Amino acid sequence: MKKTVFITGVSRGLGRALAAAYLDDGCAVYGCSRSGCDLADAHPGRYHDKALDLSDSGGGPAALAEWLCSGPGFDLAILNAGILPEIRDIKDTPLESLRETMEINLWSNKWVLDALLAMPRKPGHIVAISSGAAVSGSRGWNGYALSKAALNMLVRLYAAEEPEVHFTAFAPGLIDTAMQDYLCGIEDDAGFETVRRLKQARHTPDMPKPEEAARKITAVLDTLPRTSESGAFVDIRKMETYETSQPSLSQKKTKRKLTQNDPRKHSPGFRPSR
Repeated sequence: MKKTVFITGVSRGLGRALAAAYLDDGCAVYGCSRSGCDLADAHPGRYHDKALDLSDSGGGPAALAEWLCSGPGFDLAILNAGILPEIRDIKDTPLESLRETMEINLWSNKWVLDALLAMPRKPGHIVAISSGAAVSGSRGWNGYALSKAALNMLVRLYAAEEPEVHFTAFAPGLIDTAMQDYLCGIEDDAGFETVRRLKQARHTPDMPKPEEAARKITAVLDTLPRTSESGAFVDIRKMETYETSQPSLSQKKTKRKLTQNDPRKHSPGFRPSR
């Protein structure tokens, strides 16, 4: 039986590519975004679209809950929507910019999670799209890094409260979306080393287009409830190491090992994805 999937941020980029990949696989997809998605005409009866502004913490939660109450329940929910603020040093970043980024990248996911978990049938697996920026501390990523680090902890807290649902904070790797247009336009001498790495990676296999990335990501997400603990942070770029070096869940009950949600597993540098 094909899955029923919920995805936020489906208007473009990775969100749209994930929705298209699941639809091509015969799944039913419920997608929401501020500007809507163009997949409904090509997939009548299987794609369900909802215009939803995640910055609207006043009316958004009720609107989402009303829409979800008519839904069937979801096998998989992907919290993909997010924004990237201006790349600059944290000391130069206004509080208002930090608040705006946290509102979309963190707090909106809190009320989306609450709506999903209030459904009669809770999702089997909830994936929050995170980033290597959540653990790297690289210069310039200010509110984005803060929001993704907090999102990782939000996922862990919900995992502790909802043992029947599998939660994952998932870094999808480098993806060539419109965000890269902005990042690659930053001057080379701005002092942000990760921006230079992004420019080098663009138009190489290290930074696939959203459609190619989505095909790999959908396959990986299917494995995570079996290969990772609920609440873990998983970076797709470390999956080979992760799958070969991590103990089984039964082994973890008797012997503590480092897992991907332990910051010591990550190198100081990173190449951010979203």
